[in-house]
Amino acid sequence: MSATRASVIGGFVVALALFGVLELLARRPGSRIPTFGDVCAYVMQYEVGRVPVGRIGVFGFWWWVGWHFFAR
Repeated sequence: MSATRASVIGGFVVALALFGVLELLARRPGSRIPTFGDVCAYVMQYEVGRVPVGRIGVFGFWWWVGWHFFAR
């Protein structure tokens, strides 16, 4: 494994660990940090007129993730 590949994998592991820590901090009683579910709900309710822009954005994000990480 090359050093570049190892550093990228390490970066993703660190980002995932930080995400987990942030989610745990958000779930403490009395915390003012929103959980991931709260953030997703806020983004999903965004509309411009009758167009659900938030839902389209979330769908586009998941499409991008699937295309780049799962399609081979």
